[in-house]
Amino acid sequence: MSPNYMRSFSEGCLRPPTVIGQFHTLFFGSVRMFFLGVLGFAVYGNEALHFSCDPDKREVNLFCYNQFRPITPQVFWALQLVIVLVPGAFFHLYAACKSIKQEDILQKSFYSGFYIFSVFLRIILEAVAFWLQIQLFGFKVNAIYMCDVGALEKKFNITRCMVPEHFEKTIFLIAMYTFTVITVVLCVAEIFEISCRRIGFLKTQ
Repeated sequence: MSPNYMRSFSEGCLRPPTVIGQFHTLFFGSVRMFFLGVLGFAVYGNEALHFSCDPDKREVNLFCYNQFRPITPQVFWALQLVIVLVPGAFFHLYAACKSIKQEDILQKSFYSGFYIFSVFLRIILEAVAFWLQIQLFGFKVNAIYMCDVGALEKKFNITRCMVPEHFEKTIFLIAMYTFTVITVVLCVAEIFEISCRRIGFLKTQ
């Protein structure tokens, strides 16, 4: 791919054709990624080291932590951010290969329809991630986790584990839910903006 295509692709990703799309890129790229990258590491970075059970043995702690966290929140949210970016990136790659200018996207029905479809896919992916987050993490992190250690052939099948910084993790969970909702609202607003512009464009013809 030539440098011109790469330049067009990067400009399309950083400067979408709509005002709300540009705000979404700013919110997604600065606030959401910064929050996850910086604060997420601070909250979850040493969780596995401080996760302790009764009895406090390495094999029990590791077994129960893997049961408590089938996937770490940082990995889940990082995958969510990457997957949600795919539809928009695919559209802007297509636009770069076809040498489509940003102003043409909102003026031609096929391009605007394709772009709306990519935004709609983002909404679906965010909704799926929202549901998965509920299934994996819930809305609250409890201070005590009851772990089933029957597979380790222990005397007691259920043991108590202490979850470090559970209150901070609860706040972080709520924040990530809020970011997902904000992103979905911005995507819906972007579709509405495109529709309004299309209607206004058709009326002027």
